[in-house]
Amino acid sequence: MSCCLFEYCRVQELKAVREFLFQSQQNNTSSADKKGENELAWDDSNWGSWDNPEAKEGVEEDTAPVSAPWLQGCVVSLSPCSDLMVVAKDSKAVFLSAKWLTDDGGREGMTLAVSWSGTLSTDEGESVSSVICIPLASQKRSSTGRPDWTCIVVGFSSGYVRFYTESGVLLLAQLLNEDPVLRLKCRTYEIPRHPGVTEQHEELSILYPAALVTIDGFSLFQSLRACRNQVARAAAAGSEVVQPPPLAYKKWGLQDMDAIVDHSSVGIMTLCVFDQMRNASILGGFHASVKGSLPAMSQYITVGGGPYTGFYYAVEGSSQPLLSHVALAVASKLTSALFTAARCVCVCGVYFLVNVRFGLPDSRRHGESICLSPCNTLAGVTDDFGRVMLLDVGRGIAIRMWKGYRDAQLGWVQVSEGRGESSPSAPLPRRHAQFLVIYAPRRGILEVWGTQQGPRVGAFTVGKHCRLLYAGYRLMGVNSVTSQGWQLHTQQVCLFDPATGALRTVTVPFHLALSDKKSERAKDMHLLKRLTTLLKSRELEPDFLESEAQRVLLDIKHPAIKKQALESLLANKNAPVSCLTNITRLLLASLRGKDREAVDEALLQLCSSQLKLLQLYTDIQQLHSTVETEVAGVEEELARVSLILQRYTELTSGSRPSVSFAQDSPDASLPVRSFLSQMECEGEEIRVVPGPDADWTQLGSFLFWGCLTGESPLQKVCDTLQETGISPQHLLSLLLSVWLHREKEVLKKPKAVRHLHTLLTALSSMKGAVASSWDMQCVSPWWQQVRSACVRSHSAAAALLAAIVAHRAAKDNITSLAETKFQSEWEAVSLELEQWAVCVRQLEDVLALQTLLCVAPLKGTPGGATPHCSVKALLEGGRGGIADSVAKWVFRQDLAPERLKDMLQSRGEAQRTEQPSQPVPREKSQEDLLVSVCQRFPDSLSPDMLFAHCCWEYVVQWNKDPEEGRYLCCAVEHLKLVSSPHIQLGISSMMWNTFIVKRFSAAAFLMEKVGKAPKDRLCRRDVGMGDGAMTSFLGSCVELLQILMEADSGIEEVTPPELCVEEVWGGAEGPASIVELALEQRGIHYPLVQHHCLLATLLHTAMTFNLRVKPLSLFDSKGKSAFFRELVSIQLMPSGDMDPGLVSLRQEFLLRVLTGWVKTQSEAGTAPASTRLDLESGDETWPSLCLDLGTLLQVNPDILRRHLVCELYNQGLDPRAEQVMLEVEDKDVLGSQLLVLTGQRLSYSLLHTQTQTKPAMELLARLPPTLCTWLKAMDPSELGYPSVPLSQTSRLVSRLIEILPENHGQYSLALHLLEAVEALQGED
Repeated sequence: MSCCLFEYCRVQELKAVREFLFQSQQNNTSSADKKGENELAWDDSNWGSWDNPEAKEGVEEDTAPVSAPWLQGCVVSLSPCSDLMVVAKDSKAVFLSAKWLTDDGGREGMTLAVSWSGTLSTDEGESVSSVICIPLASQKRSSTGRPDWTCIVVGFSSGYVRFYTESGVLLLAQLLNEDPVLRLKCRTYEIPRHPGVTEQHEELSILYPAALVTIDGFSLFQSLRACRNQVARAAAAGSEVVQPPPLAYKKWGLQDMDAIVDHSSVGIMTLCVFDQMRNASILGGFHASVKGSLPAMSQYITVGGGPYTGFYYAVEGSSQPLLSHVALAVASKLTSALFTAARCVCVCGVYFLVNVRFGLPDSRRHGESICLSPCNTLAGVTDDFGRVMLLDVGRGIAIRMWKGYRDAQLGWVQVSEGRGESSPSAPLPRRHAQFLVIYAPRRGILEVWGTQQGPRVGAFTVGKHCRLLYAGYRLMGVNSVTSQGWQLHTQQVCLFDPATGALRTVTVPFHLALSDKKSERAKDMHLLKRLTTLLKSRELEPDFLESEAQRVLLDIKHPAIKKQALESLLANKNAPVSCLTNITRLLLASLRGKDREAVDEALLQLCSSQLKLLQLYTDIQQLHSTVETEVAGVEEELARVSLILQRYTELTSGSRPSVSFAQDSPDASLPVRSFLSQMECEGEEIRVVPGPDADWTQLGSFLFWGCLTGESPLQKVCDTLQETGISPQHLLSLLLSVWLHREKEVLKKPKAVRHLHTLLTALSSMKGAVASSWDMQCVSPWWQQVRSACVRSHSAAAALLAAIVAHRAAKDNITSLAETKFQSEWEAVSLELEQWAVCVRQLEDVLALQTLLCVAPLKGTPGGATPHCSVKALLEGGRGGIADSVAKWVFRQDLAPERLKDMLQSRGEAQRTEQPSQPVPREKSQEDLLVSVCQRFPDSLSPDMLFAHCCWEYVVQWNKDPEEGRYLCCAVEHLKLVSSPHIQLGISSMMWNTFIVKRFSAAAFLMEKVGKAPKDRLCRRDVGMGDGAMTSFLGSCVELLQILMEADSGIEEVTPPELCVEEVWGGAEGPASIVELALEQRGIHYPLVQHHCLLATLLHTAMTFNLRVKPLSLFDSKGKSAFFRELVSIQLMPSGDMDPGLVSLRQEFLLRVLTGWVKTQSEAGTAPASTRLDLESGDETWPSLCLDLGTLLQVNPDILRRHLVCELYNQGLDPRAEQVMLEVEDKDVLGSQLLVLTGQRLSYSLLHTQTQTKPAMELLARLPPTLCTWLKAMDPSELGYPSVPLSQTSRLVSRLIEILPENHGQYSLALHLLEAVEALQGED
């Protein structure tokens, strides 16, 4: 176990970040390029650019003028929680925030994406000089250590320090000194490890050329929280932000150093009494006095020049400020009143002078940076001589130096001792180890060193333009109370590579910090733990277990631990005996190869005794074996594929009958003439003449069929053929031809497989078959011939059987050859066996696929001949060949999309549970077969891939026969099931451009021409389908365009899928799949797609309800010109208020739609159930659709609702009308409309019924004359359903009185109607 460098995050949009930060340089360079474009001379041409590959790579990345190490000129800061990064250059800055993304495999990964970019400087000429990201802890009790938010602190060359939120909102700005800010550093709370350690307070330190400003962390935390809350409230209320009070700080004037470039704040330290007396005597002499209380001092370390390193100890109140500084502070107060641009401006405070206590003088050496260790005891310092120096902070001395690290960048890694690494008697607390991380950009190497005098424990080769990011702090706002139970998720050291955008961190095991003896034992314990974990794994390959256990046992050094590991391995119940034997034999051999005195006798005796027991077990097991030596190994392979072979045989034996002639049958005797025409004799050698496959099959049947069926002696036939001198390659071709072309007969003869094995073995042993000089690490032409025949064959079962037999024969051949060459018991490993393993797996997959394709289609579905596939055909069909074959089968089987989805979900529950070495489960139905095939092709038949190909297959079949509208409906349903919006977008665009838009435009122009829903003849002439099919087609167009819009809205949230292929099918070459083509499609213009979707909805509505309308006339000139354009193009769309005439036409159309829908509802309720039509017009979603269309077409939806209420009452559907009435806003107008409808109902009941009753006539005579005259003026013929029960009319009148105000002109008439209806109800 060693230290490692692993990637945990990746930064996105690096190109955009670079272009934004270096935009001014790009503009200057581009103008210079344009000026000298045609002025290239011998001097300025890039001769020899090919000699600099690094420069060439930088140019190839993109044409930006910024060179490859662009990040070195930027100010970069990363939050210790790794959730925010800031990159700044001059006055610009980019904030990148964390986002979690999920890949296709379901694994989540964190990325950093741009969340804000802009200019931070407010004063002219100022630039960003230092940045730091401080995560602020949450004050909630439920917090577990994650930050509440992150504050970005930015120091400027003008001396300002500004505080920002993650979204770039300025919280606070303060001018602490008028010199440029050199460095910002932070110190946060750390839990003391020992009782005697002083608890350090949080602090933000700001370094200036001659001053150091410190801000208390607690007050800064409270101020930032208050500023953020106040900004949020001001933004919500829309008011101005109240100026916050200035921050409280301390300013120390650093004396006695010529130049300061960096610093570290060690914290508060308290001297012991002896140190206090020593310092007092050194500083004050013999007569110096010592205070009774020990002073608390803040220690600061600075690096620069004269001296090279300075140690400062600041005690508050020890020095008085100079009068010049006081005058400067007063002047700053007076002038600050004139400036109001900043959020909060504070005057430069008073200096407290601090002299350097001591330092490391070196006149020629200048320090560049200092990095304090996490425990504040050590510090690393870099200088301009290329040295890295390790300082003891407490003693103030240099204890170590490294050479050859020019421009080095430093960081620290602190590791805690694990629970199981310390001894049981070790007291708490746990030990901690510190490692110094050095990044040398000149050498492109990252090193990890143990401190204080430890060795180098890790080295990694990285890029030369990376940045080592080390924060040195954690969360601000944490104390000893709130930190209990927290798990702080922070990274200590991060290496940022701008070439790839990767953020990588260093992990170091604790045992690397121990001494050599303890480190070796800790490593052995780790290896033992790793072996124990490995043995607990249930699903483990024996070969992998054997190799890993051998490596672990050989790496363990201590005999006691090695003995414990061997005992654990021998006690495991899952390890096979061969694995245990090989491991024990290897361990025993390694022990015997060492010096006798250096070997532990107990371990050697254990290995020897256990190996004897394992060998005895193996010998007894072989005595019980009854496998025939003739086909050893083949029976196991056949048992593995027997179930799928049985299913394939059942499906192929019941195939359609065909006509054949007796003379063409393979069983027919071969005529002499045919035999002579296919054989040639040249001297003593006989050669077979190449010919058609049928002739070769007939000749092969004549030679070998009797041997395959067991009717002829195998050995005698082979000896006879060998004596004739026929090429073994020709004989092999004949044998394979008869085997592959007579598949049905072969499957009916189980013993033919062992006969084939004998024949192959005999042919392989012939002279000239397998070259004696053949290298096992090369491919044998003999066995390659067998593979080529199996790969090209369309007889899946016969090819698989031949491959299994040939694989076994080749393995026996290679084993025997290895034994004769190497005289070794080791199993030979060759490229040939690897080729056979891939070939057998491919043929198994093809057999499963062919078995699925052989399932007969249902009666009444489009069938056709059963397609045949082979390994070669699938490899040449590209990545989408397998999915295309299954999609065609889905179409022939007429599987519903939802059913296919359920079948694939059942596959997903046990994804890839079937292994090549396990038997195929029994399949009894087409669902089981499909699930089995999908398990074999998890990538090629992924759900998205299969649904996409099914969608394309259905739309292709629909294009062949447009009258079958359900094909297009199924295509859209399959498209809905695709989960990736990128694939949905591409497939939808391809469908629209290839099949849909031409017919869609023809339908729109036809309806515009005739002004109504066209008849069947016109539809067939212009659109190519009947009127019923065209209605279904337009409905599918609406769904397709809606899918297109939804996919376009979702592509920003999901990354494009990565198309993978199975390992054994990685060599597929051919045309691009539908999914690959879909991912290459360009994005769409969303408003244009919505515009077409609106037109499609209008066309579909008009066809459904058979309405008169000119659909294109409902749009203005801009809307008409935008139709039927490329969906990726940017068109001028209608905007603003529409012409009132167009709005009136649209309103009239929608009112007719609602009228038509209400009529269908009324007809559906009155017609008998056996005669009701299942029409789209009866769908309950039409009213809501009309209201949505009204919003898009700028039609008042309240008019549509009032019309719907009146139509429902007109057709006698009072309950539905009452529900819609609740949504109507203008109740006065509705009441007037319903009053007329009520009068028509009452007029029909009193005056227009066929049989007028005497009570009704008497009631009519008692009514007021005004009401009688009004009722007689009503026309009941306008009612769709006049025979409404009187109770419904009474309820309607009651509703009228409720919605009409009393001052309404017709309110009294409504009261008279209520009295009349009640009286009429009383008479009844």
